[in-house]
Formats: sequence, structure tokens, C-alpha cells
Amino acid sequence: MDDRKLRFWRWFRTLPLMAVLIVGLLSFLVSVAPGALLRRVLFPVSYEDAIAESSARHGVDPLLVCAVIKCESGWNPNAESGVGAVGLMQVMPSTAETLAGLGYVDSSYYDPYSLTDPATCIEYGCACLDYLDDHLETTDQVIAAYNAGLGTVQEWMGGGIPDISSAITYPETRIYLVKVNEVYSAYQRLYDSELNPR
Repeated sequence: MDDRKLRFWRWFRTLPLMAVLIVGLLSFLVSVAPGALLRRVLFPVSYEDAIAESSARHGVDPLLVCAVIKCESGWNPNAESGVGAVGLMQVMPSTAETLAGLGYVDSSYYDPYSLTDPATCIEYGCACLDYLDDHLETTDQVIAAYNAGLGTVQEWMGGGIPDISSAITYPETRIYLVKVNEVYSAYQRLYDSELNPR
């Protein structure tokens, strides 16, 4: 084997090791970083008043709302997905219209087509979490349904599997459930239920 091929294979084997070391170092830094730094850099909270009001109105944990926002849009109120979900909580306009029609949201005050407005999107996102909670049994089921839809989760749970995490057949939803739960745990460690820093 010539020298160039040998150098390539050494480099090729080194890359995964470097990636593992970098992830390990970042995990270590997160575990020892002060709460204030974590709150500011990794787990911020914006739009506190809108989150507090909407989550209280719909009986939803505001820290779960923060976790969903972080995972859905990274706190970008102008985020839009390729399938048409909009805003902080990535709500579909058709879902917003349905929630308003069911009486979960007052559409004369919160326009279902103004989802880039943070307070409006938070209201519809909280209403969606409330609606899902009314039809499902666990927070994990609600989180999975926020990603995959109520009917899909009900179908998965109809198979008699008691734990939603082992019933999920969509890889994206499986990853989403883990991610939201990890972020939710971080928010619970860093903030109290009124979104004040711990």
C-alpha cells in the first residue's frame, strides 16, 4: 500500500475517535457548566408572559412548552417547515383552524393564520398540547402525538404495548420523544414552574 493510501486510512480511523472525544468533552462541559451559562446559551426562555398565560389557560406545564419550542424552532418565531408548520411551536395553520373550531382557542383574538406572532403560536401550541392531553394518557404519548399526530399514536397504543417509546414505528418520532424529554428535564432542572431561574 502506498504512503497516500496509508495516510488516508489513518485519517479515516481517526475521525470517528475525534467525534467521540468532542461529544464526550461537550457532555462533560454541559454537566459542569454553571446553571446561568446553560440557561443563557443552551436553554433560554423568551416570551415568558405568553407562555405563562397560555399554559395556565390550557393546563399545560410551561416547562414542557419551553422544551417543545426549543426542539421545534430553537426559539425562532419565523421558523417554517417544509410541510407548512409555522412559528415557535411549528403549528400547522390547518391544526390551528381546527383547534379554534373546537373551541380550544378564541380565533377572534388569536388569528390561526398569524402563527409567526409568538403569542398566537404559543396559544395554539398550548391548545394543541391540551387537546392531545385530553385524548391520551401520558406525557410521552402527548409528546409523540405532537410530532406524529393523535391518530397515529392511538393506533400505536392500540397494539396493546403499554409503553409508547417501544410502540413508535417512525424513527423521527422516536428521536423527537427522546430529544423533547431530554430538553424538558434540563428546563426542569434550570427553572421553576413559573419560569424563574433556579
